[in-house]
Amino acid sequence: MKFAIVVNVSRETALDLARKLVVWFEERNIDYVFETQSAEKLQMETSVSIEELSSHCDAFISLGGDGTLLFTSHFAVTKPVIGVNVGYLGFLTEFTQAEMLGAIEKVLNGTYTIHTRLQLEASIRGNKAIQQFRALNDVVIEKGTYPRIPTFVIKLDGELLSSYRADGIIIATSTGSTAYSMSAGGPIIAPKSSVFVITPICPHMLTVRPIVISDDKIIEISVDSPDGEFPLNCDGHFKKFLNPLEVVTVKKSDQVINLVANEQRSYCEILRTKLLWGREHTFGL
Repeated sequence: MKFAIVVNVSRETALDLARKLVVWFEERNIDYVFETQSAEKLQMETSVSIEELSSHCDAFISLGGDGTLLFTSHFAVTKPVIGVNVGYLGFLTEFTQAEMLGAIEKVLNGTYTIHTRLQLEASIRGNKAIQQFRALNDVVIEKGTYPRIPTFVIKLDGELLSSYRADGIIIATSTGSTAYSMSAGGPIIAPKSSVFVITPICPHMLTVRPIVISDDKIIEISVDSPDGEFPLNCDGHFKKFLNPLEVVTVKKSDQVINLVANEQRSYCEILRTKLLWGREHTFGL
């Protein structure tokens, strides 16, 4: 088995962990390869570009925070991904640094389990071709530098849902419900729920609320404004500027992400530890 390693090179802790991992692999004659940027920072001789890694390995290891795992997952295709948290919150990264080697051993032994996470697919039909983007967390359209409040028109399966006057619109998966959507007032959704949430950003309408919909719905979004350019972001990465009335179609992607699961970690525990729920109450008293 061969592992692909992706490191958050801006974190010295992640780089130190990668060096320890290399020693552990070499002592056991386990094959590994770094993506190019990680290899350069660690001064490793062999590397493969992130776009080609999935064809050179059997599993991925992400050393960083949730952002590093999101980046890694886009190129992992359906290969299993071990997310090791060297960041702060770590909603997606299943394993602590101390748990990393145990997780790798389970993958080597074939005794691991998988959390399958669905993705969003955003598509835009142009004059010559259709542009497609995928997102594990969310697809976001924002007003950007547009000086006024634009109107976002949303349709579900071809039927008008509403026209929102807002700073932007977030379409999030259940996985992404604890990311930007939560910050904008959206609900927290358990990861295996087959739903999406549509969350307006700073709506200029008192009655507007986030809405949870089935993940089999097809969502169409356009910006009704006389002019301007509106950034489309997928998982926090800019993809393109949208013109007024240009339609973005968002639906469930056929391609899923396979995250190696930490069987010792429960979702309730994550909410308590990461969001500090229940800290003001001592249970059992």
